[in-house]
Amino acid sequence: MLVLTCPNCGVAAEETELTPGGEAHLTRHGPGASDDDFTGYMFERKNPRGVHFERWRHSFGCGKWFHAARCTATLEVFGTYPAQTTEPPAEIVARIKDRRPDWEGYE
Repeated sequence: MLVLTCPNCGVAAEETELTPGGEAHLTRHGPGASDDDFTGYMFERKNPRGVHFERWRHSFGCGKWFHAARCTATLEVFGTYPAQTTEPPAEIVARIKDRRPDWEGYE
């Protein structure tokens, strides 16, 4: 079972207490966006086997959104951080590189 620690309230929650929100750190385009920008946002997502950055909501807890870095193949969690963060924190990136030396990095 996947267990993530909510960085907002500090509770370690099982995935049944959380709601997935898809890929983290996407550029969301507003109503005036071009068709290409909207298509890219809606349909062109990364779906890697391995390290992935995701959005989660602590639905049955504090109700707040946060981001998680984890491995989709092993469910290993590298860390969680607030949703307002625009890119993965340096300590989480270092933890990933330590555990996955062949990882090419955050794009």
